[in-house]
Amino acid sequence: MPDAPDAPDAPDPRAGIELTDVTKRYPGQRTAAVDRVTLHIPAGEIVVLLGPSGSGKTTLMRLVNRLIEPTSGTITVAGRDALSLNPTELRRHIGYVIQDAGLFPHMTVATNVGLVPQMLKWDRKRIAARVDELLELVDLPPDRYRARYPRELSGGQQQRVGVARALAADPPVMLMDEPFGALDPITREHLQDSLLGLQDELGKTIVFVTHDIDEALKLGDRIAILDKGSRVAQYGTPQEILLSPADEYVEQFVGGAQSMRLLRFSRVADVPLGETPTARPGDDAAAVRDRIGDADDAFAVVLDDAGRPVRAVTRDDLRDAAGPLGERGAPVPEPLHARDTLQRALEALIQTDHDRVPVVGRGGAFTGTVSLATVQDAVRDMRRAAERRTAGTA
Repeated sequence: MPDAPDAPDAPDPRAGIELTDVTKRYPGQRTAAVDRVTLHIPAGEIVVLLGPSGSGKTTLMRLVNRLIEPTSGTITVAGRDALSLNPTELRRHIGYVIQDAGLFPHMTVATNVGLVPQMLKWDRKRIAARVDELLELVDLPPDRYRARYPRELSGGQQQRVGVARALAADPPVMLMDEPFGALDPITREHLQDSLLGLQDELGKTIVFVTHDIDEALKLGDRIAILDKGSRVAQYGTPQEILLSPADEYVEQFVGGAQSMRLLRFSRVADVPLGETPTARPGDDAAAVRDRIGDADDAFAVVLDDAGRPVRAVTRDDLRDAAGPLGERGAPVPEPLHARDTLQRALEALIQTDHDRVPVVGRGGAFTGTVSLATVQDAVRDMRRAAERRTAGTA
């Protein structure tokens, strides 16, 4: 996927969302739909609102962009008091994706995607360039899809257009209300993977509503499990919720088989990575050999100009080498990404002849390596931490 224009190296800390004592009470109802909810949504993270029907998760999301007005409380979006802004202006700077995409059927894909930039008075050339860029970003080649109408697209393709439209004006915040709920399981999983890939590229602040625990565990950096009246039963990382459910309600929601779910939903980003020497093709081969050291399984990762791993070199590769490193070494295994699951890491380690697999971050830059021992130690440490927390509250 191509980089988004002017994408920052790190999320703007002001792009988070703060809800403080937010309440929504409808006239004539005895109980509040949302009752004194306080929630901090950090910049650059995916926070999932998870709960059954009637738990207020969609109401809570709509309060953020003022499709619904709160009865009381404060809401801050990207460092600005949302309640002091013109609602229309606020919404133009918040991407919004709903189930079934919500595309205008009489408009082409290009017109649908370019709606918000058009409202913001962008010129036609800039809008056209942005539309093509975003269609590429969501894996819909512009030449094939630009002029199509929603009725000519599959459900999954329509959702991709919906995501592109939400990203059109490069908003710091995106709200996603069960966007994949109406899709078949295979398409749904594919779009979940695509969203995680997009997030690696763009680093948006995303609030995602679902009632599916597996979807929440897969996508969420943090999960807020909601009960009736939007009571926040637990707010934490997937690992915290899996290993230390706050109460019986959360435990029932999470269900059993925690060990398998830990592997399936914990991420490579959650484990300490191995520090491996790095080199560049122009480095002196003898110096790289010294950098590798004497261990039998030691090697160095050769990086390209963008810091991406391309080859691995061992001491044997450099035994009689002199001058620049050049093209010595063998291609590295396909790198893991920080958002890949530990299950994916185990599969990669089993399928390769290497003891360690490289891990890359944003832009494919090398960040370290992961090994089988890394994964085993991480799961063990998660369990021990959970046991300590349980013992401390007993």
